[in-house]
Amino acid sequence: MGAIQAVGGGEILLILVVVLLLFGSKSLPEFARAIGKGMNEVKKATDEIKREINDQTKEITDDIKDTKDKFPLG
Repeated sequence: MGAIQAVGGGEILLILVVVLLLFGSKSLPEFARAIGKGMNEVKKATDEIKREINDQTKEITDDIKDTKDKFPLG
């Protein structure tokens, strides 16, 4: 994600010009749609991974809390 944040306005403009030259103006909307769908899929996958990690972490945290409650140290 850090690499995406490092891209500024000038770099994006240069990329768009290169894409326009390579693919032409007629296929540019289709290309943009494909990129949008790809980014959406990556976001969904990232959210799913985050949710899974949070669920697993919560289970482990709950187990630790239960164990501490059974065997108080103080």
